[in-house]
Amino acid sequence: MSSQTPVPAGFRGVAGNIGIKDPHDDFFAVVSEVPAHVSAVFTKSRFAGSSVVISRRAAADGRARGVTVISRNANVATMTGEANALEVQERVARAAGIDPGELLIASTGVIGRPYPMDKVRAFLDALPAEFPPADLDRAAAAQMTTDTRPKTASATVGEATVTGIAKGVGMIEPNMATMLAWFFTDADLEQPVLDAVFRRVVDRTFNALSIDTDTSTSDSAAIFANGVAGPVDTAAFEEALHGVALELVRMIASDGEGAGKLIEVRVSGARDDAQAKRVAKAVVNSPLVKTAVHGSDPNWGRVAMAVGKLDAETDVEPENVRIVFGDVETYPTEATDEVLAHAAEHMKGEEVVIGVDLGIADGAFTVYGCDLTDGYIRINADYTT
Repeated sequence: MSSQTPVPAGFRGVAGNIGIKDPHDDFFAVVSEVPAHVSAVFTKSRFAGSSVVISRRAAADGRARGVTVISRNANVATMTGEANALEVQERVARAAGIDPGELLIASTGVIGRPYPMDKVRAFLDALPAEFPPADLDRAAAAQMTTDTRPKTASATVGEATVTGIAKGVGMIEPNMATMLAWFFTDADLEQPVLDAVFRRVVDRTFNALSIDTDTSTSDSAAIFANGVAGPVDTAAFEEALHGVALELVRMIASDGEGAGKLIEVRVSGARDDAQAKRVAKAVVNSPLVKTAVHGSDPNWGRVAMAVGKLDAETDVEPENVRIVFGDVETYPTEATDEVLAHAAEHMKGEEVVIGVDLGIADGAFTVYGCDLTDGYIRINADYTT
């Protein structure tokens, strides 16, 4: 069955089940038929997985043909992690007919357990001699762990296509990009241009996402551009890539572990965008705000608390701050029963928007997250089993 999500020209791939945990696909590889430029960003965790370390090296020169992913095992904090990851990289690259140094590798899942290498080797030995056209829907599903649904998005730019796939629902407070996110395009862009565009997009999308304040050991994101469709307008490409990335971010936030609602926190009137981001993250990461959203409780006092605990932001003055839920102002307007009832009505929806205007200057930033439910506790209390 071919991919329903558009696949840019010149990309081939395979997916399948190694048998790490269950009968669903837990492996994929997607590679370009021709040399490609790459831009990649990775976790800043001091416990970064072996796959991250290897992929950093592979992407360092700005050239790579593709990526392979094993899910349901993070390959982190094991004595054999690097050797096993290098073996996987070499075997998949050989099957794809490319140099191992042209292939990024990623792993996601339980930390502290080595790959079941007997199963891995048996599976990789059976890879086809020639990869068929890539199926990005199947690839997106293969990298899921506790995700409830695969995440794909696509856009066109002139004659070119850019398609992204992502996974992640927990251990998400990116300090670079996101859990795992891969973008494929047949647009022709010089590597320095691609890199600058990708990093700007990442900063406004994946680095604006938080589920539970925990940065993963395996976070990786990359874009592969093989140029098959020819050159594109850079500004139009950045706009398209931003749209694809933002769509994936919203999917991740709404699919957060146990989540029932997507939270969008819009901070304006800040000293600069960096301050706006700090304030927005403080609000979206607050357990008290998250639980209030879950209960459709327009407790604006919890938002004020989250803003106020940033005591280093000495130019934030309460008398200048405005707080809204949806389009309902709850502060400094007197929060009457009628006002709170209107705000509560907004919070009953699947997407809750919280606005904070600091009244300082024109800095602004929007972040994305989800509510906190007992489902998150149940999933993570039993995660390794």
